Amino acid sequence: MPNPGKSNEVKVLTGSRLAKSPVLESKPLTAIPDPPRRLEESGLELWNTALSLNWVSNQADLPLLAVLCEQLDERDLLRSYVLENIDDWRQRASLRKLEDSINESFAKLLMTPADRVRAGVAEVKAKSKLEELMARKAARG
Repeated sequence: MPNPGKSNEVKVLTGSRLAKSPVLESKPLTAIPDPPRRLEESGLELWNTALSLNWVSNQADLPLLAVLCEQLDERDLLRSYVLENIDDWRQRASLRKLEDSINESFAKLLMTPADRVRAGVAEVKAKSKLEELMARKAARG
């Protein structure tokens, strides 16, 4: 039951109310910056794609994004090695562990649909399903 006699500060301190999170305003990019280190094909493609998304902060997320891009490049190399050396179970286990780490980083950067929904980041669709059905009906006559 709410207690109107307590101030918001006291409610935050006692845990009955969450503190407001500071809002990080990201300045829109005029150009995609160069990655801090050399990236190969997969890493560079992700770097360019991620920085064009409006929820990836070009300030706060760059270190994590750089690590993720490097992990993707490492995954490509390790995967090639594992495919050529089928019996090397240690490297196969390393590949699976690296893939788990990559998935965690994707989640932290809200690059999966489920994580965007959980964080409240919605993608704007050109038309809703209802609008599409109405347009089809109108087109039929």
